[in-house]
Amino acid sequence: SVSKASRAAHFAARLAFETDCADVHAALAEGVADFVLVEARGPAAYARGHVPGALNLPHREITEARLAGFPPETLFVAYCAGPHCNAADQAALKLARLGRRVKVMPGGILGWLAEGYPLAEGEEPGRPAA
Repeated sequence: SVSKASRAAHFAARLAFETDCADVHAALAEGVADFVLVEARGPAAYARGHVPGALNLPHREITEARLAGFPPETLFVAYCAGPHCNAADQAALKLARLGRRVKVMPGGILGWLAEGYPLAEGEEPGRPAA
């Protein structure tokens, strides 16, 4: 049997490293985001559709040099296509290994669309809808 404390610790740890589409959308729409949203898929997928306001930082391109413009305390939120894709986890691992604060948005694009939120298209981040 798993103790009450073990169950609570498990879910507290998950929430420390994950966020959901609704919370990300609210923070972006209200202009109070305390994070940098990162689309971890490649440029072609990003151009087809991404969360408005997200930067395209493919997990394969995450290096100390690419992160040099961000203060060390920056919180990154990484996402990808959705639960069937692990690009967000790969990005999070690279960011964590570089000593960066990071969470993942496990729902990714599929979760974003399921919530009824719009996507931006093209090479620019675009603006979140209020």
